Amino acid sequence: MGKLRILLLVILVVISITACEKDDICVDGDTPLLIIRFYDNDNPGELKAVPNLRVAGLGQSFTVDTFADRTSSDSIAIPLRINEANTGFVLISDSADEDDLETGNIDTLTFEYNTLEVFISKACGYIANYDDLGELLTVDTENWIQNIEIVTPIIQQQDSAHVKIYH
Repeated sequence: MGKLRILLLVILVVISITACEKDDICVDGDTPLLIIRFYDNDNPGELKAVPNLRVAGLGQSFTVDTFADRTSSDSIAIPLRINEANTGFVLISDSADEDDLETGNIDTLTFEYNTLEVFISKACGYIANYDDLGELLTVDTENWIQNIEIVTPIIQQQDSAHVKIYH
């Protein structure tokens, strides 16, 4: 009886190990983030960090969690909505709280795009790529964003900048 249990256990282990196919493990199934680099408006070739940068989704009460909140950074990666044709963000330079009120310089930026679903594998399913990227900056009297340049209108990878923002 003991030999039968051991034999059944060995057979079960062999079946479970050989039953997995390569497609059952997802290693490259992430929708790419939008990469934004910040540049000096007076010297366009040089990167310039935005002091105490805070980014929140338009209409959201929480900040984007793909980078540390209120840090000085010359590059960020932010997610776009998969099921929408645009995504809006509030970008705040010199962000700080005073009596629970935001005191930084707030600019509103909306990205428009077409979503393309791409099948990766059975394990990963579909990811979204973005095509025909465009931007719309809400103009006010104190914009800290001076100019925006779309470097790559197609977002398929996140290894280089898609957008340059000059400030």
